Amino acid sequence: MLVLEAKLEGANEQYGKLDEAIRTARFVRNSCLRYWMDNKSIDKYDLSAYCAVLAKEFEFAKNLNSMARQASAERAWSAIARFYDNCKKNKPGKKGYPRFKKEQTHGSVEYKTTGWKLSEDRRYVTFTDGFEAGTFKMWGTRDLHFYRLKQIKRVRVVRRADGYYVQFCVDQERLEKREPTLKTVGIDVGLNHFYTDSDGQIVANPRHLRKSEKSLKRLQRRLSKTKKGSKNRAKFRNKLARKHLKVSRQRKDFAIKTARCVVMSNDLVAYEDLKVRNMVSQRVGRVPRLEATGEPVRVRNRRLAKSISDAAWTQFREWVEYYGKVFGVVTVAVPPHYTSQNCSNCGKTVKKSLSTRTHNCPHCGHIQDRDHNAARNILEKALRTAGHVGTNASGENDLCLDGETPPSKSARGKRNSKK
Repeated sequence: MLVLEAKLEGANEQYGKLDEAIRTARFVRNSCLRYWMDNKSIDKYDLSAYCAVLAKEFEFAKNLNSMARQASAERAWSAIARFYDNCKKNKPGKKGYPRFKKEQTHGSVEYKTTGWKLSEDRRYVTFTDGFEAGTFKMWGTRDLHFYRLKQIKRVRVVRRADGYYVQFCVDQERLEKREPTLKTVGIDVGLNHFYTDSDGQIVANPRHLRKSEKSLKRLQRRLSKTKKGSKNRAKFRNKLARKHLKVSRQRKDFAIKTARCVVMSNDLVAYEDLKVRNMVSQRVGRVPRLEATGEPVRVRNRRLAKSISDAAWTQFREWVEYYGKVFGVVTVAVPPHYTSQNCSNCGKTVKKSLSTRTHNCPHCGHIQDRDHNAARNILEKALRTAGHVGTNASGENDLCLDGETPPSKSARGKRNSKK
């Protein structure tokens, strides 16, 4: 599924109609959520049927396209299903109980196959539901002529601090070819450097939030001095939201470009399976060490939470996995236990604190940068996990690890010995 985005250009009255549609979609979602809280035995089909009841009771809900109301109900059910799934898996900590959406500077409304219409040149989009927002010009670099109208499954209108955007969800699989590089790489993410790979190459940490903190604090102070409900407060609130939006876009752009470069340069990419949510928790408790030693320690993680969030390790990993599927590159997430403590040369454990940045093995005398040593251990773990595929005489494929006998061969050996 591809998501193509363009910015909408229209009049202020049209933007007001889009705001009404977004508020109505939020109202439908919250109403479905309340209906589930009062009747815990219902399922997603009951929520879909409840949308028709809301359209009869509220005139403004009737103005929203019927499929858009169903899409809002599906959003509510996705939050409910995620909560049930976390409970079944016995996830530690909070299970993510569904919450009501509040009025915010951002929001969205989602249409399916009706409620919108594209022009012949596919440069304009018209929304045809009861709010009558009208026709908008689309600004973007994506050309919709490459896709048929039947391939567009959903159209989403998104409100951000700098304007309104339309997203087209296209049913199209993205696959691209690349020349094999015959290279493998292990990546160890950190805070001093964004990552260090198994070849010793280092990528600097951009620290987008830290660089913009001064201007963000200044805008926040000016916002706090304004009167609630005034136009001046709304102006500074929008300025602050635009600044945060710029930081998030910088972070996303860096993650995309870095992940694509890593995937295009290697045939196998290994990285740690870090639980970043646990690492940025604001409470004191037993959480994984930042350097992924495998030994949980008690730390006041609020000192590092902002830096970890600013590094956006999870976003980088998601894009690495996405480009791995697009270009056919193997991506392996390995357990982070003892990747920083073990020696990449002899395999012995060398305990070190977080402040020790150089690995010095007393067993074999191997000296190396701490992150470089961890990256080599990550790559070795990935190669052990991935194993190799061989072909035996009967034409069957055997997936096995180094040093182990394939089950099919051992079984044949037993049968031959009996004969």
